[in-house]
Amino acid sequence: MEARTFTEKAEAHHDEMVEIRRHLHRNPELSFQEHETTQFIIDKLKALDIQVDRPLDTGCVGIIEGGKPGNRVVALRADIDALPIAEEGEHKQDFLSQNEGVAHCCGHDGHTANMLGTAQILSELKEEIEGTVLLIFQPAEEKLPGGGRLLCETGYLQEKGVDVIYGLHSYPNLEPGQIAIRKGPMMARPDEFKIEIIGKGGHAAAPHQAVDPIVMASQVVDQIQSIVSRNVDPTEPAVVTVGKISGGSAHNIIPEKVEMLGTVRTFGQETADMIRDRIEAIVKGVTEAAGGAYTFDFDYGYPAVINTDWATENVINSASQLRGDENVKLLDNPIMAGEDFAFYQQEFPGAFFFLGSGRKETGSTYSWHHSQYNIDEECFKTGASLMASLVFQNIGK
Repeated sequence: MEARTFTEKAEAHHDEMVEIRRHLHRNPELSFQEHETTQFIIDKLKALDIQVDRPLDTGCVGIIEGGKPGNRVVALRADIDALPIAEEGEHKQDFLSQNEGVAHCCGHDGHTANMLGTAQILSELKEEIEGTVLLIFQPAEEKLPGGGRLLCETGYLQEKGVDVIYGLHSYPNLEPGQIAIRKGPMMARPDEFKIEIIGKGGHAAAPHQAVDPIVMASQVVDQIQSIVSRNVDPTEPAVVTVGKISGGSAHNIIPEKVEMLGTVRTFGQETADMIRDRIEAIVKGVTEAAGGAYTFDFDYGYPAVINTDWATENVINSASQLRGDENVKLLDNPIMAGEDFAFYQQEFPGAFFFLGSGRKETGSTYSWHHSQYNIDEECFKTGASLMASLVFQNIGK
């Protein structure tokens, strides 16, 4: 099918995708709480005569049976949840979140609107589709254990016989009309840790009578920064970050406890295990030396996003036909952010790519999870046409 068919249909449905996105942006819902969002999506799909399944409590799967014979099954995925964040931004006055403390500051409203636009295109091309298309509107990408994992654990997609799955994420570092992708490792596995450092409280003027957990916490933060530089192969990407320290109540009180939260980003289980063990060894050594104690919890998060070579080639080829080679950017290095799309890739071949969505003129160059995060809605013209075109690409070449 000619690329022009997809681009023209995406153009035709662009205004409706914008309207959908702004409705969702005004009405965000947190992970595992996307009940109204789910019903909104179902209503849109049913209006297109698309069958809907509900494998999980929230989210849904639209099913398009093609008009041509064949048993191929292509899955397309969009995530639907929002973040627990207070939104800011004059550039969004017409559609700022109306749910206090909750906002789509990671672009999932755009992913959902883009997928509903894709659904419109595919419903119009239904008779040309070979086999089945699954439109996955997935809940809870932002919160462990992840909606992608839970959906895979139901066995629903396995029963449907998925041959390949594709997903995207808005990307403020590229402009609308552009995409970015790479073969192999694309995004890191995001694991989390929690440390409680236990000392002995006392008066700040008599530190010799206390065991200061703030001093111990400072030493721990300093020492764990050496793990990547001294324990990880220099050619292997890894990050250890302490994101929160809390403890104490006044300028003249040594507290009893300090809590620390952090994240570890790697691309392999072995490296993640090693970093986990090194963090605990450092905490144990520091607290024992100072006469304190500790608790340590390490939660394994999503696996790494590893793109299948042939599925990645499908994305590159489709995007080149739609937007030209110059608008397909091949990333030199993976991104250290995480994505639960990785759970699908543990079950099926698949490719995940970044959809350019950033332009200064529309206030859409803020980073993911920034309180002023926004997308340039022109990106739907590329996103919907590309997702629709992938349905017609070869499988397993």
